[in-house]
Amino acid sequence: MAVRHHLIDRPPSALWAVLEDANQYGKWVVGTSDSRPAEGRWPELGSSITYTVRLGPQEFTGRTTVRRVDRPGALELEAESGRLGTARIAFDIRPWGEDRTLVIVDEHPLSGIGGVLHNTLLDGLLQIRHRSMLARLARVVEDATDERGAVLRGIS
Repeated sequence: MAVRHHLIDRPPSALWAVLEDANQYGKWVVGTSDSRPAEGRWPELGSSITYTVRLGPQEFTGRTTVRRVDRPGALELEAESGRLGTARIAFDIRPWGEDRTLVIVDEHPLSGIGGVLHNTLLDGLLQIRHRSMLARLARVVEDATDERGAVLRGIS
């Protein structure tokens, strides 16, 4: 299991403004170049987004489905990546002081190659990915809001 945390200098409402925008995932999820709504109203239970991963001239698509949403404290997703399988990605969102948010991400493979080959080396690679992903997420949240948490730049 790969668990990582990051402190964001904005309140949970600012983080949720980004998490609730299906088009924003391509900006902060490492490896993803594009995201868009697929089914349902994101991030309601069972809704999904599709995403694109580009490796050189190759382009791959995947789908992420909401498996649990408990606003303001939790969001759990299942990412499907074709032959690589599926993974559970859980966000634990906690207010930290008056205007900051502690976000904890916990990811582990569920099925496919990732599930079969899951080991401490894979968890180490996920840790590196999560460090970058959470730093990107913090930048997107902090850039999209002012110090009071008011949403700016058209992110809803």
